[in-house]
This record gives sequence, structure tokens and C-alpha cells, in this order.
Amino acid sequence: MTRRISRRAALGIAATTALAGCAGPPTAAPPPSSTSRSTTTPPITTPPTTTTTTTAAPGGSAVEVVRATSGRPEVALTFHGAGPLDITRQVLALLAKNNAKITVFAVGTWLQATPDGARMVRDGGHELGNHTWSHPDLEAYQPGPMLTEIERCRDELSTVAGTPGTFFRQSQGQHATARELVAAGQAGYTRTLSYDVDSLDWTDPGAAAIRRAVTAATAGSVVSMHLGHPGTVQALPGILTDLAARGLTPVTATELLR
Repeated sequence: MTRRISRRAALGIAATTALAGCAGPPTAAPPPSSTSRSTTTPPITTPPTTTTTTTAAPGGSAVEVVRATSGRPEVALTFHGAGPLDITRQVLALLAKNNAKITVFAVGTWLQATPDGARMVRDGGHELGNHTWSHPDLEAYQPGPMLTEIERCRDELSTVAGTPGTFFRQSQGQHATARELVAAGQAGYTRTLSYDVDSLDWTDPGAAAIRRAVTAATAGSVVSMHLGHPGTVQALPGILTDLAARGLTPVTATELLR
């Protein structure tokens, strides 16, 4: 499977800016695989042993899901979980007002620094997923550190929110590579959830542009969005209004794919 070049790298945006509080302090990266570009993410430490409730993936490899094919008039708004707690509160308040449900793919460092954010997501009836520990260019990692990125976030999710998350989502790539699918399966995830609509909110283009981008969603779409960006909060009321006008209901990824 062809991997899309990292969006942040392509635009020349520094990782510390694009991830807005997600990454740890800059230190030396683990050695990249021989077929991938180098990365400047922190070295990975061995995660603690934690019991999880995920089911091992059939054949040892997860399956990538991009969108639903049921034809039901539903969409999944999925959020990169990182950023200030206040923005998370604002997003959740808007969703509650509109009776909309989402899936948040939590970054492990955010879980560690802001555990109340994940708990608020869970307590609001929304869904949590695994988005790696530090949001690196995951495909650049050797198999061992790649697996540790996934397992460490999985274990922190279990500790903070009582769930390892139903889905895994790769970091810095729209689609999972074969190596990432293997690692996700080894970590206990049967499915990785990619997306077919990118809101581009991570580029901070303004609320109107974010709202326009999400109009590409159709029945069954999975939309990529981000916590931690004020423009996303500003765009969300219009996005929810547009979806309702088109008869599309925002549901969790599990509900979408039932």
C-alpha cells in the first residue's frame, strides 16, 4: 500500500507546533527502518505490563477500514486527541447540545498529561481509540519501537479510561501500511480506522474553510478532525448544522460500522 507523505513534513511545519502539546521533549529518535526516512521523535521506553480487553487480530494483522458501506445516513467525526483541556470541553459541549457522538483517537502523551480529557470524552458517551504514544512518523520506526508506540498508548488508555480503545489509528499517514497493520494486530487491535475526508483543521485555515472541507462527507464517511485547534471549535456548529440539513447523523465509529 502506498503511504502518503507526512502532511506536516510536506508543509514544513515543525512537529511541536502541529501537534500542539502532544509530543514530549525533543531527544534522539530510535533508529529508523532501512526503507524509511529518518524521524526526530523521542526514544521509546518499555511500557509497563497492563492487562487489556482487546481481542487478538485474526492472522496476527489488523484490517484497515476507511469508511462504512452500509448506506445508512451516518458519518463518524473522528478527532485526534491532544491539546488544551478547555478546547476539549468546548467541543464536547457543542456535541452534547446537538446530540452528536464522536470517536477520539487519543495520543498517549495527552492521556498522561491531561487524563481528565479522555475521561470527559468517555463520560459524554463518546468513543476512545489509540493514536500512538507520541504521534511520530510511525512507518519510519523499526518493528520493536513501532509496537511499543501502540502498546504504550493502549496501556495508558486502559489505565486512564478503563478501555484500550476499539480501534487503532496510525500517526502521520492517512492510510495504514502493511507494517503498521501487523503491529496493530500484535497489540490486540482487529481494525485500524483510517478516513476518507480530511477537514484540514490541523492547518488552521479558518472556520469557514474547515466547514467547507467537511461538506465532502457522504453517508458512511469517516472524517478526520483535531482537538486542540480553536478553529475547529468555531467550525463545529456549522458542520453539525450542514450534516443535519443533509440528513446525516454523527455517530461513533463503532456505531457507524455496526
